[in-house]
Amino acid sequence: MTASLTITRPDDWHLHLRDGAVLRAVLPATARHFARAIIMPNLVPPVVTGADAAAYRDRIRAALPHGQDFTPLMTLYLTEDTDPDDVADAHAAGLIAAVKLYPAGATTNSASGVRDFDRVRPVLERLADLGLPLCVHGEVSDAEVDIFDREAVFIDRVLDPIRRATPGLRVVLEHVTTREGLEYVRSADTGLGATITAHHLVINRNHLLSGGIRPHYYCLPVAKRETHRRALVAAATSGDARFFLGTDSAPHVNAAKETACGCAGCFTAPNAMAVLAHVFEAEEALERLEGFTSINGAGFYGMAQNTGSLTLVRGDEAASCPPSIPTEDGPVTVFDPGFPLHWSVSE
Repeated sequence: MTASLTITRPDDWHLHLRDGAVLRAVLPATARHFARAIIMPNLVPPVVTGADAAAYRDRIRAALPHGQDFTPLMTLYLTEDTDPDDVADAHAAGLIAAVKLYPAGATTNSASGVRDFDRVRPVLERLADLGLPLCVHGEVSDAEVDIFDREAVFIDRVLDPIRRATPGLRVVLEHVTTREGLEYVRSADTGLGATITAHHLVINRNHLLSGGIRPHYYCLPVAKRETHRRALVAAATSGDARFFLGTDSAPHVNAAKETACGCAGCFTAPNAMAVLAHVFEAEEALERLEGFTSINGAGFYGMAQNTGSLTLVRGDEAASCPPSIPTEDGPVTVFDPGFPLHWSVSE
């Protein structure tokens, strides 16, 4: 027995594509399913100027296989030296869709991020004037703060003061992982949204740590307690337009993941939609999947919905997904949700 669900073609509002060989290998997995994606700028060196963003956009376009239709939505990496005029010019040229805030040291390739938030206030004020969203990695990097508490502390110490000091600033709290984060987003009348990943909907910290350390479940923000995971599922499947998909699909070659100090990130691009269909079906909320993946994010960013469609098919037999994707730099392991996936995208 099979069943199918056809939805407006989805978008990914938080995506890592990397560069070079990895970019060329992983981009097709996203472009097969998603029409657009917000592209993270934390390369080495980072994408900090409009010229950097234009060059990176061109490399992405050059890596796109012939016949695939995909639009990269570029972002700038906010530093304490970011020029507000350069941001405004890049926005006016239609080059960027957002600016990304990394607290220095909070995650992969975040060393160039912000330490003194007063120094970026002119940029934040310009963003508010432009209506250009600020995408936020919502964790403090203070070593004295427990890693499982860093999102909640960031909201209290950094995000709420920034929003209070900058009226009109539109903010996306990316890859929210806690009940506190969800409650904060719900507390705002306007101007605040949040992305939720596919992997945070299905794993908690036991999956990462129980019975051995599983490096391919290690991500930042780190997976939290089961109570937080259940709260994320409830938010994603609720129909609340403030929550939308950002996969945070983050490829690393296995040599960088399976090591004494492995990189953070789960590579979910090939099977994110199948994982989501499983989660929404389990919650008897399949009719809300389209809103979460295809409507809410476009609404927050002020963009038109996509005109194409995507069909998911459910079969009695588990669908197959390659365990890894080869690259010239080594294989990249695909996220394993830990259960059979009966949903797949009809190619």
